[in-house]
Amino acid sequence: MSTRLLVIDDEESICEILKYNLQKEGYEVDTAYSAEEALDMDLTPYDLFIVDIMMERLSGFDFAKRLRNTSATEDRPIIFCSALNGEDDTVMGLNIGADDYITKPFKISEMLARVNAVLRRTQMARRAAAAPMVEDGLEPQIVYEGLRIDPNDKICYLDGEPVALTKTELEILSFFLTHRNRIYSREEIIRHVWADDVVVTNRTIDTNITRLRKKIGEYGNNIVTRLGFGYGFKEKD
Repeated sequence: MSTRLLVIDDEESICEILKYNLQKEGYEVDTAYSAEEALDMDLTPYDLFIVDIMMERLSGFDFAKRLRNTSATEDRPIIFCSALNGEDDTVMGLNIGADDYITKPFKISEMLARVNAVLRRTQMARRAAAAPMVEDGLEPQIVYEGLRIDPNDKICYLDGEPVALTKTELEILSFFLTHRNRIYSREEIIRHVWADDVVVTNRTIDTNITRLRKKIGEYGNNIVTRLGFGYGFKEKD
């Protein structure tokens, strides 16, 4: 079955350029020239959305929020592609749940690499989730006080309540909780959390950790920063 992508941008030329080049890569590609047009479509068959932000009426952010609030599409990867290049815009996009953020103008080669990387991560996660697991093969819970990670269901709990973490946030927290009381450089965190073929910047790490701190309540204070060195999870004295 072919991989289906939907490109949403109010610039027709951008849609056509992306469609042409993504189809050359073997993807099945559709386009929409507004968020409203996209929302009138059946979105469930699509494996990834490439979304502009600055569109009339509904923005790309609004479109992404609707995807994330709909059970049939809440786990579909989103790549924002926008002329907005401020750090606040990038952070907002990632906080909404985007899997990547590319600024315009972009190189086609970079876009193709980002699309391939996001889809590869998504497909690996789905295969892992679908893989049969015998009871004896269950992984032990990762627990620190009121913070608990079930590595089998891929869920984090805060005082017994589930916390909505992205895959990357969950993997960073799992790494920190199983490697406490030591500071790790960004390079070490990248090696433990991201796949070898994924390009990760320092800003990506910093953004994910900032979001993670906010989501885990008081335990966000346990994630410490050592300027010039990196990050770590410190147990309370």
